[in-house]
Amino acid sequence: MSLLSVLILTETYLPVVGGGERQAEVLAEGLRARGIAVSLLTRRSDPTLLETERVGGVDVYRLPPVGRGQMKKWGLAWSCIPALIRLRRKYDLVFVSGFRIVGMSAVLVAKALGKAVVLKADSQGEMSGEYFANGLKRIGMTPASPPFRLFLALRNLVLRRADACVAITDGVSAELSKAGVRPDLVHPIPNAVDTKRFCPASEEERLALRERLGIPSSETVLIYTGRLVSYKGLPLLLRVWKEIRAEREGVRLILVGSGGLDIHNCESDLREYVRRHQLEDSVFFTGNIDNVPDYLRASDVFVLPSEDDAFPSSLVEAMACRLAVVVTPVGAMGSIVAHERSGLLVAPGDGGSLREALLRLVGDRSLQNRLGAAGERSVAERYGADLVTGRMLELFRSLRPHRTGKTDR
Repeated sequence: MSLLSVLILTETYLPVVGGGERQAEVLAEGLRARGIAVSLLTRRSDPTLLETERVGGVDVYRLPPVGRGQMKKWGLAWSCIPALIRLRRKYDLVFVSGFRIVGMSAVLVAKALGKAVVLKADSQGEMSGEYFANGLKRIGMTPASPPFRLFLALRNLVLRRADACVAITDGVSAELSKAGVRPDLVHPIPNAVDTKRFCPASEEERLALRERLGIPSSETVLIYTGRLVSYKGLPLLLRVWKEIRAEREGVRLILVGSGGLDIHNCESDLREYVRRHQLEDSVFFTGNIDNVPDYLRASDVFVLPSEDDAFPSSLVEAMACRLAVVVTPVGAMGSIVAHERSGLLVAPGDGGSLREALLRLVGDRSLQNRLGAAGERSVAERYGADLVTGRMLELFRSLRPHRTGKTDR
């Protein structure tokens, strides 16, 4: 019996830090552990990265355009086409993680080659076009502008020919349905967390991690992980932090990640705010790092005051590390976190509520422990990598015989 082979296509990949990148990694590792051959196509967003390398047993191919720049990611829609054709003997199925730009190319090539193709939106608004609103604003357009509406209609006409679409939230499912995707092609599968990497630290481990990371053992550490982008509520978080720091000693805020290539990048603004308000002694930027679990396991509270999100991987990773969490009930977060049971929910954009929730947790270790323990249990039961990868593989296997006439083991 022949084995299934999968090619993952995603805009950016490790070492870029972000939810989509980590989800692609979790899926690739999970499939490989089940004997599935996995390749990955992405853009060479940094010229120091190799064009081709093997990462964790996965052949990673990095394509032009090379380097940073908001518009360069659109070039991947073209450069991936010859690569998909050239690598056609390495895969039976293309899985597109974040289809907003490259999905149309993947569907057209897959159909021409007789391959199966599965699309997954990493963010809300990828199908409706709302995701592009900020970028369109810069050129004097909106998602309702006629030229963009025409492009979107043509793109979605192609996207609807995919063999399946993965919806990580009910909101994404509704968006796909509104765009005309047949209900039988939409498969609700949430994002996953690798509970082997993201797991609680014992007190001894926590102290050792803090010593290695240069974090004082006596401080209460609040942490954010992910892209430094405006829609995650980070400008509001720093304004609130300025107030908290004025009345509390022994607290530290760590922002893990960078603005990257996202059109909502606000990293330079955040750094300038910290400098201007002399918060350098309590706000720390790590940039892109490989040891995100170490920082989470050394921290006490996770905060994500997002204004627009689908299913943030950073949240379930923090909960898996048994951190108490403060988040907004946008996207899937309102169903991931049960208010007062597995975390605290605050209204998006409400600085007063955010300040109150953070101060409450900072001053109550027992509440941190209670919420963190409940959150860890919930995530393990609902979002464990083995469970989610198994559902993905079941979907992939259901498509492959239909497309190729082969039988998988």
